[in-house]
Amino acid sequence: MTRILFATSEVYPLVKTGGLADVSASLPEALCKLGYDCQILLPGYPAALKAARDAGSRRKIRFRHGQYDVSLWQTRLPGTAVTLWLVDCPALFDRTGDSPYQNDDGEDWWDNAHRFHLFGQIGAMMAAGQLDLSRRPDIVHCNDWQTGLIPVLLGNVQHPPKTVFTVHNLAYQGLFSHETFRALGLPDYLWRYDLLEFHDQLSFIKGGLVFSDAITTVSPSYANEIQTPWFGYGLDGLLRHRSPQLIGILNGIDTRIWDPAEDPWLDFHFGPGNLKNKAQCKARLQQDMGLEVTGAPLFGFVGRLVEQKGLDWILAVLRPLLESGCQFAMLGAGQAHYQDRLQELAREWPQQLSLTLGYNEGLAHRITAGSDLYLMPSRFEPCGLNQMYSLRYGTVPVVHGVGGLNDTVFDPEDDSAANANGFVFREPTPDALFKTIRRALEVLAKRKAWRQLQENGMAADYSWRQRAREYGDLYQRLLADPYSIHDD
Repeated sequence: MTRILFATSEVYPLVKTGGLADVSASLPEALCKLGYDCQILLPGYPAALKAARDAGSRRKIRFRHGQYDVSLWQTRLPGTAVTLWLVDCPALFDRTGDSPYQNDDGEDWWDNAHRFHLFGQIGAMMAAGQLDLSRRPDIVHCNDWQTGLIPVLLGNVQHPPKTVFTVHNLAYQGLFSHETFRALGLPDYLWRYDLLEFHDQLSFIKGGLVFSDAITTVSPSYANEIQTPWFGYGLDGLLRHRSPQLIGILNGIDTRIWDPAEDPWLDFHFGPGNLKNKAQCKARLQQDMGLEVTGAPLFGFVGRLVEQKGLDWILAVLRPLLESGCQFAMLGAGQAHYQDRLQELAREWPQQLSLTLGYNEGLAHRITAGSDLYLMPSRFEPCGLNQMYSLRYGTVPVVHGVGGLNDTVFDPEDDSAANANGFVFREPTPDALFKTIRRALEVLAKRKAWRQLQENGMAADYSWRQRAREYGDLYQRLLADPYSIHDD
């Protein structure tokens, strides 16, 4: 049985700031169901340790590491049979607030480099079999910059396990000063432009990109995009150099949680070939959000209110769409100027625009189920999950053709009617978004054509089972021949 240690800084439902947490929960469970021994390694945040104590778990080992007292807990990821290891270091991980990276004022913790350096050290020690807790893994699967030092530290281990490093979002790189590099006690030879130095800064993510045996991203299109200056954030040259070890594997979604036929958050259920109750979901959503209960086109949006998600483009087209009678159900939080502008419009158009600040899981499900169209005009989107949720719920997405959006949404102008499931704009402008929305509204008025788009979207398999097989194939190729991870 192939053994995998899956190192991550987030895992749902214990800690979540984005899609990394969903992947870190769903992929290991899917791998275990395929016969792999996949165990998760997570920092011991307060909520995670509380869940472990509540489940009756106990410390497996306690030791002194440098200046820190460290314990390791073995438990189960809630609701699964997946083994979860928690790195308990109160000095570094016992912090208040919902974010594992920032304080309550939204500022990064000053010692983030120290926190995730220690996490990387413990991960490398476990992978090397130095803690005698379990059998050495065959593969260490690292995720994003917080785990980027694990492949670096394993470079000094005799016969180390193979390493996979997944880039979930290249925009977040874990950059710190040269003084921090010194304070961490990293060897001087690593301070080179082709190793960990990046424009006179320490780059955690370069550790994963340079030292891992294989690099993955969360969609095939994003794997190509990050090798270009537009999406590469200064690392495109390195990624082109490592392209033989780079592969894109599309994320999946948890189809048990996101299932319109049995979703506990919905009062009315529906599915492929039986969309009658979707209209009931729309009416209930309009009612709950204070919108006029009519047959007007209803757009849904769930996400961060930030530039990356195309909020400036959405604001540029909102007024003319409101004037034409369209409605909007929006949920999210983010930059203050976007929140303020949307709140102004919601006050001006109370029966057509509803904005809920923050995040609400139940409301996210109801917006996804009750909307006619789902807006996702992201400037860049490594994979995206919300467009797959909307497709599964028969809510037709309007997206910018980047990253995973490009790999999951197919426009009738680009594909045959047999494959089309949404609408895609290519030019990164509000005008292109507006024209595509108008085109979508024209099709919405044609019941048969619209129903075909809905049925196409609902028929696809977005589950983790298929994605886990692709990761399993990658692991096997890597173990057989570390110089040939591609199957072509």
